Amino acid sequence: MPRSDFDRRLAAARSGDEASFTELFRSVQPSLLRYLSTMGGPLADDVAADTWLSVVRGLDRFRGDESGWKAWVFTIARARLVDAQRRAARTPTPVDTDVVLDGCAATDDVAGTVEDMFSTEAALALIGQLPAQQAEVILLRFVGGLDVGQTARALGKRPGAVRVASHRGLKRLAELIAEPAVTPRAPGTVRQ
Repeated sequence: MPRSDFDRRLAAARSGDEASFTELFRSVQPSLLRYLSTMGGPLADDVAADTWLSVVRGLDRFRGDESGWKAWVFTIARARLVDAQRRAARTPTPVDTDVVLDGCAATDDVAGTVEDMFSTEAALALIGQLPAQQAEVILLRFVGGLDVGQTARALGKRPGAVRVASHRGLKRLAELIAEPAVTPRAPGTVRQ
């Protein structure tokens, strides 16, 4: 018998209720896209689509609570991102930015939207200056909202290694913020 709203949404989504699945999707998608765009750059949208396809296919196999749901989706996303990065390394694809920008809808509050975009992009760009392992841990812990154990399972690492990477990453971010002339990297260009 479902105990919580999450359990009821999950049960309904498994039964084919689109509205319930949409709620589950919306609970993770914003932070998932931030993670993917910082770690994968232009691959983010395709990887997100592949992730959700895998989630739909495996929905009946998921067991856990709302926190476990998030961790499960991020674990799938990370695996899909690694696969996509391997494919991209073998076959580079040029992107026409004019086509991408033409597809963006205008908003009523342009100033507010731009301010939000720059503050988010600046934060993600700072995270992108970290070594890859630290950036990934910071993104999963603080953007994705995963705890240490969930992050460790998603990355295939021990909790202690996650804590150390998180500590080092946060310390380096503090140093970067304190530097007078920070030149952030574009999202998707995490240092290797």
